[in-house]
Amino acid sequence: MNIHPTAIIDPKAQLAEGVEIGPWTYIGPDVVIGKDTIIEPHVIIRGPTVIGERNHIYQFSSIGERTPDLKYKDEPTRLLIGDDNVIRENVTIHRGTVQDRGETVIGNKNLLMAYVHIGHDSVIKNHTILVNNTALAGHVHVGDWAILSGYTLVHQFCKIGSHAFSGMGTAIGKDVPAYVTVSGAPAEAKTINTEGLRRRGFSVEAISQLRRAFKIVYRQGLTLDIALQRLSGMIIETPEVALLIESIEASERGIVR
Repeated sequence: MNIHPTAIIDPKAQLAEGVEIGPWTYIGPDVVIGKDTIIEPHVIIRGPTVIGERNHIYQFSSIGERTPDLKYKDEPTRLLIGDDNVIRENVTIHRGTVQDRGETVIGNKNLLMAYVHIGHDSVIKNHTILVNNTALAGHVHVGDWAILSGYTLVHQFCKIGSHAFSGMGTAIGKDVPAYVTVSGAPAEAKTINTEGLRRRGFSVEAISQLRRAFKIVYRQGLTLDIALQRLSGMIIETPEVALLIESIEASERGIVR
């Protein structure tokens, strides 16, 4: 381990081999940090928090702090962070509350850019990008490969589907289905995230069918129940549509529409 002499490490913290801790960083009790993780200067990490391997946390970030939610009464809730995440400058991530999951969860290979905030009990899956100043309220779920552009705001309990995309300055107050691009304040659905799907290797045929599915939901004036029935008929030829259906059916707040 390479720990700067000015770093403050609680004796109850557990650091694996290869961990690097920069100057003036504080690591509290009940913090577990996996091997080859790099913590830059002036970072605060409080527990209970478990951080996986090969993460890189940049200066002035606050990780695992208690939530400001007034219902929180200092219960021993957790923050779980997976592997290979990049957490840039001034990011804030709060632990969970007993009113929900009791833990905030960050998956693997995510990029959280400067000044991102992740509220209590949120779940961020894998391969997401949260651009500068994106702010998630408590209980938000973000699916795999989603990209939230700068200054995106997400209301509590919202779900952002896998492969979804938000434009700069979007204010999201309802659920965003998988694959869908939204923008505006309040958010409006615009199209399928075509460019993102191309970059991830989706076939031309699959993207074309997903664009058709989008039109069924958003452009034909159908009720959501009828639209879902029509989408179900597309699954055999285009299995990718199943994820869109699943994200719509899982919505509790209603979808951006």
